[in-house]
Amino acid sequence: MLTPARTAALRRLLSHVRYEVLPTSRIEEIVATNLPSGSTVTVTASPSKGLEATVALAERLAARGYDVVPHLAARMISGRTELAEISDRLRRVGVTTVFVPGGDADPVGAYVGAMDLLDDLAALDNPFAQVGITGYPESHPTIHDDITVQTMWDKRRHATQVVSNLTFDPNVLGGWVRRVRARGVTTPILVGLPGPVDRAKLLTMATKIGVGESTRFLAKNRGVFARIAVPGGYDPMRLLTRAAGVLGSEEMNVSGLHLFTFNQVAETETWRRDQLARLGADVAELGRSAR
Repeated sequence: MLTPARTAALRRLLSHVRYEVLPTSRIEEIVATNLPSGSTVTVTASPSKGLEATVALAERLAARGYDVVPHLAARMISGRTELAEISDRLRRVGVTTVFVPGGDADPVGAYVGAMDLLDDLAALDNPFAQVGITGYPESHPTIHDDITVQTMWDKRRHATQVVSNLTFDPNVLGGWVRRVRARGVTTPILVGLPGPVDRAKLLTMATKIGVGESTRFLAKNRGVFARIAVPGGYDPMRLLTRAAGVLGSEEMNVSGLHLFTFNQVAETETWRRDQLARLGADVAELGRSAR
């Protein structure tokens, strides 16, 4: 049985979530149907669709009352002029948080990585209260570990959030969080976690989209797709439970979850609510056992 401390940690994490979606034609209605207004929704950047698809969807979701976090993939933005235009559009619709990955596309202009864009955003008197950057518990498929560690350190002066990329090993996740803190990076961490996804739907999404930060990650990492999609290969709650001791520690400053939905928003939200209900039952059982 879960201890009271681990149960409390899991409930807190599952109560502070944001949902990552890909900018497809149907996703706006899927979000509106399955998530209440006020939910935090992040919109990935798709090299095949262009950043306009991300910004336009962010505008529409913001108009519906969602707390939207667009991904401003640095390599998809030509330079400071375009960055200023995008920032102004997002500011006008009330967007207060952005996520800045480097992106996997070939650079279209001046930015070869996230740091270049972050520097320009600061020079433009950054209008966003929250700025997220990527963290890598697992090795990046194309960037050496030493570089990802150094760039996180360099970006800390611009960032207010670190969002971890995918891992399926609770020991790797916990060890990475500890190492980040040991290096003196105190920025709050959001743990990237794939929700429970349907294998057939995931395969269809990967085939149709083929882009976006999450899907490109899957395509580049052999075995990751199998871990998510094969029955019994991946259980998000098992991962969270095993890592809860570290993630729930106050000094680790893990503020919530970044849920990779692969546009399976309904399934992800149902799973989240079910887990919270189960944890509530566990709390009641713990209370009875203590009497």
